[in-house]
Amino acid sequence: MRGRSDGGQKKRLISSVCVVAVFLGFLYVYYGSIFGSSNRGAAALEYGSRSLRKLGSSYLGGDDDADGKQYESSLKFGQEEGEEDVISETFPVCDDRHSELIPCLDRNLIYQMRLKLDLSVMEHYERHCPPPERRYNCLIPPPPGYKIPIKWPQSRDEVWKANIPHTHLAHEKSDQNWMVVKGEKIVFPGGGTHFHYGADKYIASIANMLNFSHNNLNNEGRIRTVLDVGCGVASFGAYLLSSDIIAISLAPNDVHQNQIQFALERGIPAYLGVLGTKRLPYPSRSFELAHCSRCRIDWLQRDGILLLELDRLLRPGGYFAYSSPEAYAQDEEDLRIWREMSALVGRMCWRIAAKRNQTVIWQKPLTNDCYMERKPGTNPPLCHSDDDPDAVWGVPMEVCITPYSDHDQKAKGSGLAPWPARLTSPPPRLADFGYSSEMFEKDTETWRRWVESYWNLLSPKIEADTLRNLMDMKANMGSFAAALKGKNVWVMNVVPEDGPNTLKLIYDRGLIGTTHNWCEAFSTYPRTYDLLHAWTVFSDIEKKGCSAEDLLLEMDRILRPSGFIIIHDKPPVIDFIRKYLSALHWEAVATADSSSDSAHEGDDIVFIVQKKLWLTRESLKNSE
Repeated sequence: MRGRSDGGQKKRLISSVCVVAVFLGFLYVYYGSIFGSSNRGAAALEYGSRSLRKLGSSYLGGDDDADGKQYESSLKFGQEEGEEDVISETFPVCDDRHSELIPCLDRNLIYQMRLKLDLSVMEHYERHCPPPERRYNCLIPPPPGYKIPIKWPQSRDEVWKANIPHTHLAHEKSDQNWMVVKGEKIVFPGGGTHFHYGADKYIASIANMLNFSHNNLNNEGRIRTVLDVGCGVASFGAYLLSSDIIAISLAPNDVHQNQIQFALERGIPAYLGVLGTKRLPYPSRSFELAHCSRCRIDWLQRDGILLLELDRLLRPGGYFAYSSPEAYAQDEEDLRIWREMSALVGRMCWRIAAKRNQTVIWQKPLTNDCYMERKPGTNPPLCHSDDDPDAVWGVPMEVCITPYSDHDQKAKGSGLAPWPARLTSPPPRLADFGYSSEMFEKDTETWRRWVESYWNLLSPKIEADTLRNLMDMKANMGSFAAALKGKNVWVMNVVPEDGPNTLKLIYDRGLIGTTHNWCEAFSTYPRTYDLLHAWTVFSDIEKKGCSAEDLLLEMDRILRPSGFIIIHDKPPVIDFIRKYLSALHWEAVATADSSSDSAHEGDDIVFIVQKKLWLTRESLKNSE
């Protein structure tokens, strides 16, 4: 507060407020309690505190910390007993109003930090992470009445209303069959803005338009990965799964605030993101099909930059299915948009593959030939040769067409095997990393053995339907997910933003994933994953100088109550995490090391924990 004209008076006022806030916070933490239940137990878990770590000012509701220094983890891996700083015996609980907090997509943070964002290009829906002094260093509570989620496949069609207590979409979209409130549940009939009578019929109609055999959009394994933009509650992606197609259902945290939360609660692959100013966190040539059903996106803005982003993401010969009034309406404005959009995609060398009623399907060219035949000076131009189309973390979109590599040009396509053979076939882009087919096959086999070992350790705790939404926090080539093909799960494969960009190999195997920096919060709602797999993730963030405590809190945020975490790391990391089990209300399930299991080489340890279900006293009171 120094240097301001009213500094003395304001400083005294703020000091008094802070003293009162800290005192009340201490009373709340010391005397507050939460109630936990493991299986059928309802034993109370009392929240006392001998040594709380520093709370971010966002939690206290005050101004920035005076020193503004980044909080550092209170202990380094490998310290001996007696050498470390004091360890928190508990973490405080965030206020109930933060039960759906997404730290890097928090509109309150934007207001507090007075960020100057361009709303017209959706910058306010992009990631803006809190600085260290504003982080919510506390446990995110579940909402009142929270229940263990309904299991897949029943969850595709219904979820507990208490878990996502938002019914405005049911009223707003009541004529479109998005969702219906029925007693304690929210039911999903499978409708959408454009397909009121069911996504399954709509999907079959798209396949029919493309003359695919048996009206199956899978097209004998040639269409596997799909991007659904502006997905609503993801019923399109939900009904693709039965055709062995996996979709990333993408939507921002916008006026339909909880659509992605509903999707994940249903057990459908989904991600919070927006076509704004930054590239989507997926490599080039990742999807066979992109889909937009009345997604309310202005595709003509900024010289077609958003369509060019879809072009970057589509594989050679990939499709864009577009269902919107512009494709069929005859009023002057819709006709203008259609003319301009047709001209733009024509200059991009897309062609109409099919058009019927309210839907048009464009197809991207198989080779660079059309690009080379365009007149000089045609816009949009080709991207510069030094542009890396696979660099995505925080990279701005560009108004240019990404040409194909020499390999794709010669192959006249992606060269991928049909699904499911592509899962275990060495991807053509292995050569980009200097990896051999033998290395790929060895990695696949190694992770097959590791996953078998993991499931043996988990077996006393899980049934066939216990797990649905999984995350591999450091996915490498995706072999962890590949080893789970026979199980009724899907995996969000996460590749670190600063390591080898192997995410394109993951997509080439017919899997899905995203890029991320684990020094920051992930773009998802709390309580959205049943299992997290952390292979050397803690060792990696220590090298980057990030807080291991922050990562523990983030993992707790995105893990469902009763969910599991598999930590596969060095012994000092496991020792570090053990000290926080009580504070996080996690329970040790199993431990294995290289000496007890032939699948685990070296000195790494596998440590499996389970998150207990707990509710705050206030939540219990409100749910009664």
